[in-house]
Order: sequence, then C-alpha cells, then structure tokens
Amino acid sequence: MDLDLHLHSHASDGTVSPGQVVEHALAARLDVIALTDHDTASGVAEARERASGESLQVLAGIEVSCTWGEAEIHILGYGFDPTDRAIRAHEGWAGDRRRARMEGMVDRLREQGLEVTMEAVRATAGSDETTLARPHLARALEEAGYVDSSWEAFDRYIGNEHPAYIPTRLLPVEEGIGLIHDAGGLAVWAHPPTDYLDELLPVMVDAGLDGLEVFRPRTAAKKIRLLESHARSSGLLMTGGSDWHGPERGELGEFRVSALEIAPFLEAIGL
Repeated sequence: MDLDLHLHSHASDGTVSPGQVVEHALAARLDVIALTDHDTASGVAEARERASGESLQVLAGIEVSCTWGEAEIHILGYGFDPTDRAIRAHEGWAGDRRRARMEGMVDRLREQGLEVTMEAVRATAGSDETTLARPHLARALEEAGYVDSSWEAFDRYIGNEHPAYIPTRLLPVEEGIGLIHDAGGLAVWAHPPTDYLDELLPVMVDAGLDGLEVFRPRTAAKKIRLLESHARSSGLLMTGGSDWHGPERGELGEFRVSALEIAPFLEAIGL
C-alpha cells in the first residue's frame, strides 16, 4: 500500500482543485491520500466524490496553523469529521484572520511601491479560495511583473525576513491539538523543525499530541533517524507525506510512504 498523507489543493494554497488532486493521485497509483489544506477541510467532500468508485481512499485531513512564542507551528489532523462544528467555526475564524493578515501585507508592499491589490491576490486563489496564504500573494506579484517566479517573490519581498512579512497569529499549539481531538481526529506535528524538538515536543505531548511527521521528501537520513527516535521515546505515531502543492514542483507520487513505515498510524485510524 502506497500513501501520501500531506497534500494541498486550492482550497488553501495549492494550485489544483481537490478533485484534480485525486486525479493526480490516481495517475500515480497511490492507494491512500490525505487532503490537508491549511485551516480548512472544505475540499475533502469534493476529493471524496471524485474518488468514489476508484481504488483510492481519501482521508479527511487539515493542517492547523498554530503559534508557539514567535514560531509558527503546523499540526496535521487526520480521521476527524470534516463537517464538525468546531472545525467549521475554525475555518471561518482562521479565514478572517488570514484575510486581515493579507490586507496588511498588501498595504506594506504598496508602501514599497508595489501596486498589488487584494483583488489580484484573490484571483490567484481561484473560486475555491478559503485560506489566503503567501503563495497566493507571490503569484499575484509574479503576474504583476514584479518578479519572475514565486520563489523570487519570497526571496525579495515576502519572506520572513522582509518588511512586508506579517506572521500568522492563530491558535496556541495546545488549542490546535484540542481542536483536532474534539473533532475525533489524531494530531500530528507537521515537518517538525529539529531546533524546537527538545523544548516544544514535551509541551505538545502533554497536550495530547499523537504523532510526528517523520517521512518527507529530500529529508536527510540523519534527521529521519532523529525524528524516529523522538517518536519512539515519546510513544508517538509516525506519518509521512510530500507536502505537495501542485505539479509545478514535481508530480504527485514521486514521493510516497509505504504502509510498513507507518503501520501503527494506519491501525490507529482503522486502515
């Protein structure tokens, strides 16, 4: 069984629709995927509808943006009810916060002489926009001719170190884990930075963290071994995924996780 448990659609900052994510997964002959859009599960129903009758299972997923001190921490949720009232409330609240943040970043860019508009940012997000994020702003800058690529937009204008950057201030990590648990899901720390492991992991474990995302593309074997060690010593499940945002950065299926690598997680969610 081949899986990819970290995928994005343009319900957040991916470049294809939830249904198209499924089409790419089918072409890659994956067996199980999870749609994990930022702070929304609104694309899960469309993805499951497209997968109906196919040899592909779509897990409900979400990537909840959280704050710990000055750091932005992401927590993946799996196996919850995507129509849960708390999840839907979070989608609305987080969407409002993200729009306000984006308006602030657009204002800061305009102060630097870059005439980008919120309308242009929304246009890059498409009709399914639920969560506005920096990749949408990067594409708007590219379409306006200020940069030649989204990568250049981050490098020159909207990366963390630039004046236009405004951090996403959403839930504390404990509340993010609680949100996922209250909806009946498992909470997994996404792409955990090794710099924060020793200090933050005990806090998250105390809050009920269920797992670590261990297996990712282009991750050094040394880091994988470190994350595996922390997962085992903390009694955590292990997951993996590509963090795929669209075919522009490589085709879905170039990276995949085997069922053997994450067997305890699959058992925990009933697969």
